[in-house]
Amino acid sequence: MLRTILICILSIGIIGVGYWGYQEHKEKTAVLLQAENNYQRAFHDLTYDMSLLNDKMGSTLAMSSRDQLSPALTEVWRVTSEAHSNVGQLPLTLVPFNKTEEFLSNVSDFSYRVGVRDLDKNPLTDEEYGRLEELYKQSTDIQQDLRKVQNLVLEDNLRWMDVEMALATNDAQADNTIIDGLKTVEKRAGEYSETDFGPTNASSEEGNKNFSKLKGKEIDENEARKVARSFLELDKNAKIDVTKNGNGANYKFYSLRIQEPGKEQETNMDITKKGGYPIWAIRHVDVDKQNISLNKAMNKAMKFLKDQRFESLVASDSAQYDNVGVFTFVEERQGVRIYPDAVKIKVSLGDGSIVGFSAADFLAAHHDREIPKPALNADEAKKKINENVLIQEERLAIIQNDLGEEVLCYEFLGTINKDTYRIFINAENGNEEDVKKMDNTEPIYNGV
Repeated sequence: MLRTILICILSIGIIGVGYWGYQEHKEKTAVLLQAENNYQRAFHDLTYDMSLLNDKMGSTLAMSSRDQLSPALTEVWRVTSEAHSNVGQLPLTLVPFNKTEEFLSNVSDFSYRVGVRDLDKNPLTDEEYGRLEELYKQSTDIQQDLRKVQNLVLEDNLRWMDVEMALATNDAQADNTIIDGLKTVEKRAGEYSETDFGPTNASSEEGNKNFSKLKGKEIDENEARKVARSFLELDKNAKIDVTKNGNGANYKFYSLRIQEPGKEQETNMDITKKGGYPIWAIRHVDVDKQNISLNKAMNKAMKFLKDQRFESLVASDSAQYDNVGVFTFVEERQGVRIYPDAVKIKVSLGDGSIVGFSAADFLAAHHDREIPKPALNADEAKKKINENVLIQEERLAIIQNDLGEEVLCYEFLGTINKDTYRIFINAENGNEEDVKKMDNTEPIYNGV
């Protein structure tokens, strides 16, 4: 009798455990199915948004009247916001999509800034139209890459949850079609975000610059080689291929492809034909490990600039991307920072070597200026700032406003809670010309 009771209790227990396990499996499957559906919806919506964005931007290139162009650019801004939202819903914590988001931010900023202004009084400039064309071209390439991934997802019935599981478990044997496709999209967007330093787009970017303020005589290809050897401190046996460019651009320049003996990496560089000024240079190196601090790297960048006779530049911004430090230096005259005259330097945090240089902004904007006297004093300008901002620093600065005009401002660095802001108040009329939230140091999460 006791044995029968025990068997019954054990049977009931086994049935109960089995039912509980079934319910757990059913609930887990439902959660996974819901997550999969959300991922699929977000990805296909993102692909649709990028196609729509490409169409909208293409349409704006053919518009000329404010009545059409302003609403069209506002619509571009709206679509980029939706694309941003869909990117944020993908399982991309393990496959960073920050470069693609940066591209979307660039489109959003441009379309909003131009779309809200009075285009009857201030129509699109040639430079802005060129920028719009470039953004359209970039959106076309990214859209095509996304469509390729979408086609593979639909054709092979790929699941996003499998991707997430493969990434979480570092399963190299899993089908990484989606991962590889998204990395291609991210790489493409990354090329565009590196316009100031990358050979792919830097040439087109400087073609939109107007280097009419340059001084000096025109140089030939051999002199361009000499400039490169001196500027980059090249080995005498370095091979330098020179190509003359400038067709359709505002200014002529030489593009150099440099291969140093004993080094696998290649160096690319552009030099102006007039005056022989280096526009940009980049060494293609992989920096696997950080050995020096960001501060030490900045000192390396400052020394490099002084060696190149950029002695009137001061450090303005610094940031770290992976194991590379990126620094911005601007001209300073009579205690006034001149932000249009900017030079950017990239430094390896592995060995402290200079791996990137861009002076396109400096060469386009630099000239002898007469710095005006401010009509307002610092205290009067400070009253224009949000009372919640705690001011830490103040100085005079020259910036370019949305119309491309140089204006004298008071620059205030202030904080709200843990965020730091750079605020520019027009020193003539007290208008708030610009407010920029400065990037915070990225935290390091251990064990994630």
